[in-house]
Amino acid sequence: MRILLTNDDGIHAPGFEVLERIARQFSDDIWMVAPAEEQSGAGHSLTLNQPVRLRQYSERRFAVSGTPTDSVMMALRKVMPAAPDLILSGVNRGANLGDDVTYSGTVSAAVEGALAGIRSIALSQVYSREGMGDAVPFAAAEAWGAKAIAPLLDAPFAPRTLVNINFPPVVADEVRGIRVVRQGFHDYARGSVVEGTDPRGYRYFWFGLHGIEHTPGHATDLEAIQDGYVSVTPLQLDLTHDPSLADLASRYGG
Repeated sequence: MRILLTNDDGIHAPGFEVLERIARQFSDDIWMVAPAEEQSGAGHSLTLNQPVRLRQYSERRFAVSGTPTDSVMMALRKVMPAAPDLILSGVNRGANLGDDVTYSGTVSAAVEGALAGIRSIALSQVYSREGMGDAVPFAAAEAWGAKAIAPLLDAPFAPRTLVNINFPPVVADEVRGIRVVRQGFHDYARGSVVEGTDPRGYRYFWFGLHGIEHTPGHATDLEAIQDGYVSVTPLQLDLTHDPSLADLASRYGG
């Protein structure tokens, strides 16, 4: 099995090393193509206004001067001799839960793989408090990564779908298991804009997010993580709201 590894935290990120160790439990045919620098929050963006550059570190390890989407496209079109059987994106430093998946470069790399018809999985390690930097522990992801991936290797993936996996912010022995759950939705007001002043006296603004909150029904990825479970959520790329089609068509005389 040929596996492509990518992420949004950058080619040198600690979570990328964790992902490689997880992937090597399934195959030795591992290719790594990831952004040269951190691209968190890049979403499914593509670099169009400047050239993208490729740097090779070893036989199957490459850095791309662009986004996670750029990295997957370069891997599939310029780097790899043939398409991979599996794309793994992560392990992200931080949660990709609820509607935050729309911002996530980690999930978007898997989206690009799904668009190419390749089985794609995004993996993220939730951490317990803000400001941890490189001190974020990946023990839960390392211990449970292969367990979460293995059942997906021969599972049927519908076209243009992917799977989003998050690991709870607990030590490996405290993970309570794996739950297959829906995507939750955050309270939009939980975000913050932190204002400061730089050394030259100019104002700057920094976007921030706050903790996990519950959603109705207590049956989403948000609650699974808070309850100490690995969350597994299938996502689809068709954003069409089917119930609205007939009403809108009638409003346009259709």
